[in-house]
Amino acid sequence: QVQLVESGGGLVQAGGSLRLSCAASGRTFSNYAMGWFRQAPGKERETVATISRSGGITYYADSAKGRFTISRDNAKNTVYLQMNSLKPEDTAVYYCAAGGWSTVPNSYSSWGQGTQVTVSS
Repeated sequence: QVQLVESGGGLVQAGGSLRLSCAASGRTFSNYAMGWFRQAPGKERETVATISRSGGITYYADSAKGRFTISRDNAKNTVYLQMNSLKPEDTAVYYCAAGGWSTVPNSYSSWGQGTQVTVSS
């Protein structure tokens, strides 16, 4: 499996921006589709955005469309999530995951430990 480490979370005011990074190691990064997911307290884990192995195909949840951008750099074994116009309801632990192409969390087999994003109003 591939090992994943997220970074870039933190506390930000509503309307602000954060860029999450997820560094991969252990296996060939470009063999995996990647995704960003989040889980708020008391809620199920949900998909934020996913990206294909080459980066040519992306998917965004409705809540992320127009505000978030997923990208990847296969040379750096890293996937990113640029989050703009953040809202308090974006507050959650954000996870990156690797797997086959899918838009649902259960299809991803390798997960990072998560990074906390807190958006204050």
